[in-house]
Amino acid sequence: MPVFPRFTALAESLPPTVPFVGPEAQERTRGARFIARLGANESGFGPAPSVIEAMEQQAGLSWRYGDPENHDLRERLGAHLGLAPDRIVVGEGIDGLLGLIVRLIVEPGTPVVTSLGAYPTFNFHVAGFGGRLVGVPYRDDHEDLDGLLAAVKRENAPLVYLSNPDNPMGTWHSAAAISRFAAALPETTLLVLDEAYSETAPVSALPDIAALADMPNVLRFRTFSKAYGLAGQRIGYVFGNRETVSRFDRVRNHFGVNRLGQVAALAAIEDQAWLSHVIALVVASRDQIGDIVRGHGLKPLPSATNFVAIDCGGDGARARTIMDGLVSRGVFIRMPGVAPLNRCIRVSTGPEVEIDIFEQALVEVMAELNGL
Repeated sequence: MPVFPRFTALAESLPPTVPFVGPEAQERTRGARFIARLGANESGFGPAPSVIEAMEQQAGLSWRYGDPENHDLRERLGAHLGLAPDRIVVGEGIDGLLGLIVRLIVEPGTPVVTSLGAYPTFNFHVAGFGGRLVGVPYRDDHEDLDGLLAAVKRENAPLVYLSNPDNPMGTWHSAAAISRFAAALPETTLLVLDEAYSETAPVSALPDIAALADMPNVLRFRTFSKAYGLAGQRIGYVFGNRETVSRFDRVRNHFGVNRLGQVAALAAIEDQAWLSHVIALVVASRDQIGDIVRGHGLKPLPSATNFVAIDCGGDGARARTIMDGLVSRGVFIRMPGVAPLNRCIRVSTGPEVEIDIFEQALVEVMAELNGL
């Protein structure tokens, strides 16, 4: 008999899965490339030319590790947010930072509250540390703040996850509602407030930085992957109370943030004109997607993100048929995985040429679905 490593019982109990099947894996399965990549909520508009130039200038120094303190980036983020740098931690995207906060809090059996159907990578981390997920159904396609609060109190949960704006539905709560929710939580419950889509959200959806900054049980997570167009560089950050943030230094991968990612993020913050340009493109693209799908009797949900959730007017089977039809025609999109959210498909904003490809493919899919 071969001798195998002694993996933990927890590791052996987990399924061999990942939260998402990437477009590259789907392309390998299909044996063909996608001609429109509208499923991962990336920014097809790309990073600023100034960011690309900065990376090119520093590419020759890729033999060096990145600064393990992320000093310059934290200083610049602090100036941007109006916070002291020691209230900010930089990590390998929000995904990496979510894994760290779960590691800091969750032990086998720990109850963790989240919305049923919300961002599955958070759930992946909780399962990986043996936590017990408590899912709260959405209400009217929004994360249910009252339901989340009730579940936290019922379960005596030390951790609750909330994204605002939301993924996968694109909906949002007001800053006032988020602040009330945070204030109502028990002091022993940490709020993981995922603000990945903060740049594309209305100002009214985002609490003032100072409003939550001193609360020891609130952490706000943001990223350069969306509006800044740097998903491939894996740069995210978290900010909040100084003492709470300091706990990340006990477990983080100090050399985890790559050098060119640090360079790119610094340059991206400096080019706010490009960010404004991209946000305008996102708004126009959301409107274009909405107009397209309404023409086929589908309903776009209001969105504060760089994607549009589209109600397909039926159940999950109908939505999957539409998604599969688009994928078979080379258009990469996704759909929520939990009913009743899975009556929708989700289409990322993108360059007009790719939205045009989506439109033509949708014409064919809907004609086929309607037997025309």
